[in-house]
Amino acid sequence: MSKTAATRVPGEVLTHRQTITVMVGLMLGMFLSSLDQTIVSTSIYTIANDLDGLSLQAWATTAYLITSTVTTPLYGKLSDIFGRRPLYLAAILIFLAGSLYAGSVHSMTELAIARGIQGMGAGGLLALALTIIGDIVALKDRAKYQGYFMSVFGVSSVLGPVIGGAFAGSTSILGFDGWRWVFFINVPIGLAALTVVFLYLHLPAKHVKQKIDYWGAAAITLAIVPLLLVAEQGRSWGWTAPATLSCIGLGIVGIIAFLLAEKRAGDYALIPLRLFQNITFGLSSILNFIIGIGMFGAIAMLPMYLQLVKGLTPTEAGLMMITFTAGILTGSITAGRTISASGTYRIFPIMGTALLTGAAVAMGLSLGADTALWVPGLIAVFFGMGLGFCMQPLTLAMQVSVPAKDMGVGTSSAAFFRSMGGAVGTAVFISMLFSLAASKIADGIKSAMSSAEYLSVLKDPAVASDPANAKLYEFFNNGASNDSLNDTSWLHQANPVLTRPIIEGFAQSIDAVMLTAAVLTGIAFLISFALPNKKLTDPRVAAKQTGTEPVPTH
Repeated sequence: MSKTAATRVPGEVLTHRQTITVMVGLMLGMFLSSLDQTIVSTSIYTIANDLDGLSLQAWATTAYLITSTVTTPLYGKLSDIFGRRPLYLAAILIFLAGSLYAGSVHSMTELAIARGIQGMGAGGLLALALTIIGDIVALKDRAKYQGYFMSVFGVSSVLGPVIGGAFAGSTSILGFDGWRWVFFINVPIGLAALTVVFLYLHLPAKHVKQKIDYWGAAAITLAIVPLLLVAEQGRSWGWTAPATLSCIGLGIVGIIAFLLAEKRAGDYALIPLRLFQNITFGLSSILNFIIGIGMFGAIAMLPMYLQLVKGLTPTEAGLMMITFTAGILTGSITAGRTISASGTYRIFPIMGTALLTGAAVAMGLSLGADTALWVPGLIAVFFGMGLGFCMQPLTLAMQVSVPAKDMGVGTSSAAFFRSMGGAVGTAVFISMLFSLAASKIADGIKSAMSSAEYLSVLKDPAVASDPANAKLYEFFNNGASNDSLNDTSWLHQANPVLTRPIIEGFAQSIDAVMLTAAVLTGIAFLISFALPNKKLTDPRVAAKQTGTEPVPTH
């Protein structure tokens, strides 16, 4: 018979069968959270057209990103005070409410609000799942289990575009527009997660008498929201526009206010500054931020290359990313099992960042207009493996580098810094891509104009009158710019001779972006050598040995 919350001894771990059952529910929750970061990417164009709000489509992504990032540290801190189970159940319910609303909306404004509600739930699904594993699994097995979670994160990130494209491509499913199932699909999965967690996850009741850091929560919101708005919208606003500069200014004020609030709050701070005095926690936070930039940069750039340069559909590009998933699975499971057996973790961030750097350099030097598809597919395996070697060991290191009472904060901080890095990486790299592409394409077309063959095709009446080339000639008339590159749906239907400079310009720009990413991951590689070379120890065991473990109230 399973022990209930009232009978379980504090610190007692579950049996293997109980742990697997709870893991299923937690992994379903994590699958939902990470899936919804990418599932909208291939369906948003269809959604925006159907809701007559194409110009507002970016807000559907931005709203989710902002609320999920802001709430991640809040969930971590509140779970340390009130317990993991009630917070995790609340996160699932909020996410489901947002999903139902998102699938029922009638305008892009409503969708942005619904995505914001989804994000408020998603912020707790990833961080709390890993924290709960830290509560119920002994350290010697924790790395192995958390490796499976990181694999789910990688799989869902890649499956998202495939599933989103499939739903968006369907006119109607069970009487609803196909794209609405991008959100409705969350309901059965979420209900299954809710049921499993409610029935089988029993932790000691917990309510630590502690103040809640409201000022810190307000300050971090003030810091993150305007900076994420700039990251997402800066390219369309203009980097020197008043709105951009105002948001940057507010973000800086928010960061300063947050540091002051956390210093004043002391132990009850949202992210206590004393945690950064631990070298493992501080360095792992920096590495998670940089790796987040690289991870989401690659997840954004590889599909861009496959679609813009190689002409694959969004669904085909998503399927090609399966090799990326295979790399993450291999890296996460290998790292988890090795750490569980040996207790040593430092070698994996070193190896992981080395693989990331090598893969980014390989992408930057080899992805051209005529590159065979197996090349990016193979490189993606090593990129994914590098991420698998980094993400899970660094999360585990941050968990065990903090006192047992702060495990929620430690775990959520890992997700928070990685999410922030991802937001920055995606926005900066995509902005960099299109800025570089505009100039490289203009130079390429100018060079091509000196070719007699190119000019003969350009002036051929049959080519000029072909409807498939209408937007291409419109592009020639307007010139290459950020605005003219917003719609490239015509690129691989138009005359291949005339589009060659455009495709080569995109390929060269993606190469430059990946070489920039290689510089960042190279810095992370150097930083990883500063991690302490010691075995991980369970803070709960240390707390018991010293008699400082807090006894939860039932």
